[in-house]
Amino acid sequence: MKRRDLLTVLALTPLGAVAACDGATGGGDKPSIVVTTNILGDVVTQVVGDQVSVTTLMAPNADPHSFGVSAKQTLTMRDAALLVTNGLGLEEGLASNIESAKRDGVTLLNAGEQFTPIEYSSDDASGPDPHFWTDPTRMIDVVNGLEGALGKVPGIDASALAASATAYRDKLAAADERMSTRFSTIPEDKRALVTNHHVFGYLAARYGFRLIGAVIPGGSTLAAPSASDLEELSTAVREAGVGAIFADTSHSDQLITALKESTGQDIQVVALYTESLSAPDGDAPTYLDMLSVNTDRITAALTA
Repeated sequence: MKRRDLLTVLALTPLGAVAACDGATGGGDKPSIVVTTNILGDVVTQVVGDQVSVTTLMAPNADPHSFGVSAKQTLTMRDAALLVTNGLGLEEGLASNIESAKRDGVTLLNAGEQFTPIEYSSDDASGPDPHFWTDPTRMIDVVNGLEGALGKVPGIDASALAASATAYRDKLAAADERMSTRFSTIPEDKRALVTNHHVFGYLAARYGFRLIGAVIPGGSTLAAPSASDLEELSTAVREAGVGAIFADTSHSDQLITALKESTGQDIQVVALYTESLSAPDGDAPTYLDMLSVNTDRITAALTA
């Protein structure tokens, strides 16, 4: 059965009625833009405003390395006017879905292709680092690419798009300035980061932090540390005199709590929004909120 015929059949069922509303026009006259991660989903919404229907596949507080999509969401991806992905190997659970959409002729914007990515700096991770959003200046590059791609979508007003993109770039530049100012209050000997996952490479490069290590080895959250991995990191934490270690809100804090206990020292465990936005009623419902909350929590923890 052809995909168009399948959509027609599904439209006769309650599920199909919902799926049809997520098509290229979003159930109305607006083009449908589909975005994989909720961080990029918020950015796209800020850039293009209400000119389009934005469908974000990743739920709040989810892990971008492991989340998957439903059959309905797969159809939505393959019927989008534009599909926006992070790329650089981040959306491991969506790789086949993204390729299928490309084969169907869906226009794809890969955020990781809008700038030159950095490489993981750890011995246990290799390849390009996909966690660029910890540096808002990289997101400015992405916004530039988004503006160009969205400008080619029929039905989008170019002048309105240019105005909203410029306004959002200004907010990102202001966020970068605030982060620089806040992080400058952290003494040089305390500018060391230990996390549950390798997520702060771009932040460290931009704002002058040292990366001591991460509990989960490799560039994905799907790996698991060995006892020797934890012991090695525990030793590094003690030698660096680290006063705080940071856990992502979308993951269990079990491993990072084990790391803290293995050091035998009084170390804070601080929760950050590093992989996902929060729910709308949480502390980080938008990308700019995420940057602000993380900046304040890192600064407070490392200046305590």
